[in-house]
Amino acid sequence: MKISTKGRYGLTIMMELAAKFGEGPTSLKSIAEKNQLSEHYLEQLIAPLRNAGLVKSIRGAYGGYILSRDPATITAGDVIRVLEGPISPVDFTEEDDPAKRDLWLRIRDSIAEVLDSTTLDYLINYHEQSAADNYMFYI
Repeated sequence: MKISTKGRYGLTIMMELAAKFGEGPTSLKSIAEKNQLSEHYLEQLIAPLRNAGLVKSIRGAYGGYILSRDPATITAGDVIRVLEGPISPVDFTEEDDPAKRDLWLRIRDSIAEVLDSTTLDYLINYHEQSAADNYMFYI
């Protein structure tokens, strides 16, 4: 399974909204400019995220988008499934060999576990968390 630009850019949108959570709406234009992405493409991605209830749109001159709930409760898996569909490395209906089918199922489950245990909150705070784990010793 390869995550397309839909999934990667969708995760970028959600991380930007998570970083601004509680500060009011964020425009797609500002997200596009900050990340050097096409605003038109982001507009296509935000619709399924809104329809899935992950984001809300705010109308008006200072409108934009906000997360519908706390970033600690939205996972990368939520976003990827909305934009990419079910997580599956192969089409299981084509696999007759039980050993290979078991391998594909274990790979699918491992990918799902990582995506479902990684929240937007974790992603936006990753740099701070990883820096705290690094020790600097001076002699």
